[in-house]
Amino acid sequence: MSAPDVVVVANGGANIASLQFALERLGVLAVLSAHPERIRAASHVILPGVGAAADAMMRLRRDGLNELIPALRQPVLGICLGMQLLFEASDEGATDCLGIIPGRAIRFSDAPGRPVPHIGWNTLDVTRPSALMTGLGSEDYAYFVHSYALPVSSATVASTDYGTPFSACVEWRNFYGAQFHPERSAAVGARILKNFLAIH
Repeated sequence: MSAPDVVVVANGGANIASLQFALERLGVLAVLSAHPERIRAASHVILPGVGAAADAMMRLRRDGLNELIPALRQPVLGICLGMQLLFEASDEGATDCLGIIPGRAIRFSDAPGRPVPHIGWNTLDVTRPSALMTGLGSEDYAYFVHSYALPVSSATVASTDYGTPFSACVEWRNFYGAQFHPERSAAVGARILKNFLAIH
């Protein structure tokens, strides 16, 4: 079996290099691109994201990717903000997102002992079977850095809790998402990426 042809969507963010290194450790040399034809030709597409939803959507619209990404038929993985962009909207700047998955990202409420942004390691509660979650369970921790999150919904395949339950991983047709950073989540993150690359 040939190695997957992975394209990481060039949409800004400081975690691109660490994501590419994480994929390289799995034997995959991922291409960074914002060119629609190159993205369309990939076997697997990863949409990363760090920063504000409105800025990220502006860059996607600038490159025509707001229309391309929802039409993709290969496996697509959104990471952190990239996962939120797969949904209909975000309360961050009242931003319309890609509209692939029903739902809206909402901001965590500040509370004693629960500062916003949520930064740290949380366990994953697998809520239904998914190829993305193969080999992972409730004792596994992932590393989160975010202020906005998606409520648990029919797209959720794993949840976690920060004052209220939220979607840690989602699956919707050929679209997958991880609210945490796999490239910063040690063996659990490597397993998530490996599972995604095995999806056809």
